[in-house]
Order: sequence, then C-alpha cells, then structure tokens
Amino acid sequence: MMTKLENKILNSFNKLIDNLSDPVGRQALQGMQRGIEREALRINDSGHLATDPHPSALGSALTHSRITTDYSESLLEFITPVFSDIDSLLEDLTYTHAFTVQNLDQQGLWPVSMPCFVGEVADIPIADYGTSNTGKMKRLYRKGLTYRYGAQMQIISGVHFNFSVSDSLWDRLYQLSDQQASKTDFISESYLGLIRNYRRMVWVLPYLFGASPALCRSFVKDQQTDIEFEEMGNGTLYLPYATSLRMSDLGYTNKEQERLNISYDSLEQYLDGMQKAINMPSASFEEIGVKVDGEFRQLNANVLQIENEFYSPIRAKRVGLNGEKPSESLARAGVEYIEVRALDVNPYSAVGIEASQIRFLDMFLLHCLLNDSEKTGDIQEQEIAANLNSVILQGRKPGLELSRNGEPVALKEWMKELFSSLKSIAALLDSDTDKQYGEALDKWLACVNDPELTLSGQIIKALKQDEIDHGCWVKQLAKQYHKTLSEYELPQSVVTRYQEAAKDSLLEQAKMEAESTQSFATYLDDYFNAAS
Repeated sequence: MMTKLENKILNSFNKLIDNLSDPVGRQALQGMQRGIEREALRINDSGHLATDPHPSALGSALTHSRITTDYSESLLEFITPVFSDIDSLLEDLTYTHAFTVQNLDQQGLWPVSMPCFVGEVADIPIADYGTSNTGKMKRLYRKGLTYRYGAQMQIISGVHFNFSVSDSLWDRLYQLSDQQASKTDFISESYLGLIRNYRRMVWVLPYLFGASPALCRSFVKDQQTDIEFEEMGNGTLYLPYATSLRMSDLGYTNKEQERLNISYDSLEQYLDGMQKAINMPSASFEEIGVKVDGEFRQLNANVLQIENEFYSPIRAKRVGLNGEKPSESLARAGVEYIEVRALDVNPYSAVGIEASQIRFLDMFLLHCLLNDSEKTGDIQEQEIAANLNSVILQGRKPGLELSRNGEPVALKEWMKELFSSLKSIAALLDSDTDKQYGEALDKWLACVNDPELTLSGQIIKALKQDEIDHGCWVKQLAKQYHKTLSEYELPQSVVTRYQEAAKDSLLEQAKMEAESTQSFATYLDDYFNAAS
C-alpha cells in the first residue's frame, strides 16, 4: 500500500507522462545519448592474469580515446563515443573488442567482473603511462590505491553507462517547470534529482543485472570478510541468493569514505562536499606515508587523493576542458550527463552488456528523472545502504523485504510497481512497428516473477547443473568469446582507423613526454595548490 507522499509522486509522474505523449514530446524523449565504458582483464592461455606491458598495437593508454587501461597494465578499458542509436553503440563497442583481441597475440579477455587466477598479488602490474608528469601522476594515483586498498580490489571489472537526455526534452521540461531557476541550473538540479531517485532504487540493477554471485577462492585468499560463504566444487565460493559480490565489502567499497556524507541535494552542496573530501586528512592513510625514503607512495594522505577516488554507484559528469578537474567542469557549466557505475560485466555477452539491458537502463533513468525527488536525510541514507546491501547479498531470497520510507515492503511488490510505471515510458519510446522497449521490459519483468532468470540466478544454476567450478566456467566463456572476436570480420576502414589512432596516440604521448620539463614534485604542488 502506497503512502500519501508516494501517491502524490505517482500522480505527478503520470501527469508529466501525459504532457510528453504528443509526437513532439515522444521524439524529445527518444533523443537520449549514451556511451559505454567496459573494463576487461587481459588473460593468457591458461586463464591467468597477463602481466606483460600494454600492447603497443593498441596505442598509448595515456592518450588513446577508445582503448586505455584502468588500474593495471592488465586491466583494459574500452570507451565508446556518444551515440543516440543503440545498435550503433553496440557495433562500435564490438569493433573495439574485436580489434583488441585480434592484436593481443593469443591473449584473451576475462568475461566476468571478479578476477580469478591472480597468482601473487605483488605481481599485479600497476598501469604505466610513461614519463610525462601527467603519466607519472596517473601511475602514482594507482600506486596509492594499492597501498590503501590492495591490488586485488582494483582489478575488479565493471561496465559504466553514460546517459543524457536531448536538448529538446530539456526545453519541454523547462517549459513545464515554474522556471524560477535558469535553464542551466534547472538541468543540473534535475539531473541531481535523477541521482537521488537512482540511489533510492539502485538495488534494482544488481537484482536484475548482478552477475557475480560466486567467485574463485583464489580471489579471497587471506582477505578478512564477514561474508559466510558456501562452497561448491574445488574452488568456488558463493552465496545462494547473492547477486553482485562485486558491490559487496569484497569489491568496490571504501570504509574510509563512509564519513564523507556527500550530499546530492543541490549542485552547490555536492561540490562543497567534494571539495571538503579531497582536503580531509585521513589518519590511516597518513600512516602509509606520502613520500618514504625519497619515493612517493601516494599523491597525498587525504581521504581522497583526487576526485576519481570517490566510489559511488552514480556520478554527475560534464566533459571537461583541457586540464580541468571534474568538479571544476560542473561548477563552470553544470551537469551534462550522468554515469551509472553499478553494472557487473554481463558474462552472457562478448562485450559485457546487451541491448535489452541498455533499453531497461533508458527507461529506468527516465523514470528517475521524471519523478519528483525528495531531499535525502541521514535516516534515508541508512535505508538506501541497507536495501542495497540486502539485494547484493540475498536479492533472490524468496520473500525478501526491503525498507521504503521506514516501512517494510516486499522486493517483488516494489519491483512490480516500478515496472508498471516503466510500461508507460516504454509506450512513448516504442512505435507502432518497433516494440523493443516493451519487449525488453517483458524480458526483465520475467526475472521479478522468477529470480532464477536474473543474470545471477542463471549463473548459479549453470554452475550447479554442470557441476563446474566458477573459474573453469569463466575460462570456457573466455575461449568462446576469443574465438568469436578473433573471427569477427572488421571492415578495412575500421581496422585502418584503429591503427591510425594507435599510432597517433603514441606520438601524442611522446610529445607530452618531451614537453614535461617541470620536476614532478613541483608539478604535484602546482596541481594541488590550484585545487585548494
């Protein structure tokens, strides 16, 4: 049973949907822009982590716009340009995967989020970006992450989904607003409203798309964890109803950041919180030391070395000018798009994500945007965290209850209410001849009624039915996708484009290195003095 507040929000949403249901409104809704960033570990024939340098055939990880590295030399990151068409987006992502695999000298890509055959943690190679001051800073930042959190956490892979709506939709929504703020401020505040609603409902994404309910024992090793794993086979740890161990305490979490309390209630509050965070000292990180025996260990001893260290399942973003920090970009011109960071790699796709997921994300994010968004207090922050943790560890548990505005609610009931609202969005995004949004909604609604159809449910079922260890199962997938991508016929024009991009990126890195004449210590001082 919905409360008066929830009914008020629903009525406001339905009214807005009605106002967008004419041909111009529907076209404005359909003009979404999307980009994808997919991370993937390079592996050798045996399925172990590749420890050789980033292949030169792929260009410079520092300056290439599409193929780079994240934490490690072994952790590739593929970045698409922005697309309005989903098929074109996935085609571009496939091109990048295929070109990469065809230039890896028999190495492959690990097709799940959680690493497995790591070997010695000390052997995980930190990404090397060359001798320019920019490259040195990127490497030192990652070295700091190693000292702070350990290398294993940093080689967990994910998929990031960048999303924005059309200018014409902003025109329409602004016309329908009270217009008390400038249009730029209205857009920023609307995106922050989207973020607040997303955070309240983020548990939906690990429920449907979480794909790390099990992992290799070799990943856990000597890590301390309160998770009471069950075992299967010779080396697989799992939780019967888990969805995304990647998002648990084993994965991308940071206890030190729990005291930051960064607010999304306004852009001003968000920027103020971020500024305080990057200047907040940390006693535990101070113990590591910044420079020990003449060698840097981390950029500084604050809770965040730089803004990128802030771990969040969603970020407000703007394309920055050259040398501009993320918060400076937001302060200059407001929020331009949002980045969803709560997605596991989909092991049932060679590129880590598939079209029906993207269509669901479109609808889900539009739902978060078009609904009223209350400010978030401390009690609700605790509720958000508790709901997410429950779904991460036991999301498929029959009868699981979450908390909504302090009241218990069945996960299944809440999901069905959400899908009912998404149905009205799907109707506006589909046409008489193209029903792909409705079809995507039906596909994922089936997972609400039968949790075994979720990605995590399918994985646990496959491991148990085939009586196979998680690592062996993933290796089989890796070989299958390696064959698929190795045999993928790239147009010659695409091959030439990637080859030229690799060459140009190497030249650009060499130019940056030649122009880096300032001492690194002075460069760091200038960087952080400008940030203060």
